[in-house]
Amino acid sequence: MPETMNGEPLGPVRVLVVDDHEVFRLGLEQALAEDPAIEVVGDAVDGDDGVARVAELAPDVVLMDLRMPGTGGVDATRRIREAYPDTRVLVLTASQDDVDVFGAIRAGANGYLLKDASIDEVARAIDLVHRGQSPISPMVAPKVLAELNALSRRAEEWDGHARRLTSRELDVLRLVARGLSNRQIANDLVISENTVRNHVRNILEKLRVRSRVEAAAVALRDRLVDDSGWRAL
Repeated sequence: MPETMNGEPLGPVRVLVVDDHEVFRLGLEQALAEDPAIEVVGDAVDGDDGVARVAELAPDVVLMDLRMPGTGGVDATRRIREAYPDTRVLVLTASQDDVDVFGAIRAGANGYLLKDASIDEVARAIDLVHRGQSPISPMVAPKVLAELNALSRRAEEWDGHARRLTSRELDVLRLVARGLSNRQIANDLVISENTVRNHVRNILEKLRVRSRVEAAAVALRDRLVDDSGWRAL
């Protein structure tokens, strides 16, 4: 965690800038260098370079572009956050695409800012990230909130399904989702085919679906089963 005294950071925030656009990168560094609360300790031109520079310089905050030649910002963010959890990553990108936004957040980015932000907004976001907060660009925040709400709803649905199904029914459902027949399920679980049929009928009723295909789809959607073992029914 960043060193603090009474919640206030000690000394300037040490920042590494990772961006493949030289003009933007150098201009940003020059502008940030005028802020006494920020110390630009170095820069990098792609994700691999960024990871290596973090290992070398141990910055407090990394300003990370996403779309760069070679290793992009999402993968670099994941590697930095896994290897150096005390180093925070603030994404600074032109992209508002869902793939980039949610990819960066899932990779562990601590904040997401668009490149049309003013230098004062960037400096403020650096300070917030360093303090443990998660600044998000106003243009991106609504979709992040919508995704969080969707995740919450899916979690509630999963919890509801998990409560309604018995442990044996969950076992049967996982095998149904893998495409196994009633006989195969019976052999796998060492129960009778008639018992399997009863379980499948109960599963369909509890999930309010009409077929094994629909049951498998619900199981995959709500993460009741691992899709790595699924095959088409």
